[in-house]
Amino acid sequence: MSSVLSTTERVALRRLAAGDVDELLVLARESRDLHRPWAYPPERRDQLEDLLARTARDDFESLLACRMDTGEIAGVFNLSQIFRGAFQSAFLGYYGHARHAGQGLMREGLALTLAHAFGPLALHRLEVNIQPGNAASVALATGAGFRLEGFSPRYLQVGGRWRDHERYALTAEELRR
Repeated sequence: MSSVLSTTERVALRRLAAGDVDELLVLARESRDLHRPWAYPPERRDQLEDLLARTARDDFESLLACRMDTGEIAGVFNLSQIFRGAFQSAFLGYYGHARHAGQGLMREGLALTLAHAFGPLALHRLEVNIQPGNAASVALATGAGFRLEGFSPRYLQVGGRWRDHERYALTAEELRR
């Protein structure tokens, strides 16, 4: 695996690269039932090319959690709207893939993502917005230390509909505790 940022025994965290497009397309199609109605990962080549273009910007980073044994992509973590200056904050979005579900790989990938965000990226705060009812996503976030901050009605358009979200946040100090 090229350009690995960090690892656990089972997971390597690396940046999205152009060579990942075909695998991500297959995984998104395979995982449609797992993701919907909570998330709509890119399922077309042009959508993934847009995602790749965003990774060239300073305010966005797309990270992949990959299995150490096979190199397969287990999940995606996107850090978006990275604000610098006095804010040092970003939004976190993530989704796993059905063939790797229930193995704890996303939990390990999230831990590596948080270490990267609060370490080399020098962020102070991350926010993740999750639709009520998405128990797996809430469990992943709260298990990593994110705390519920509030409720945002009709916050984000997902799947063509404005959907309510709960706001969870984590700061660098909270992670260190």
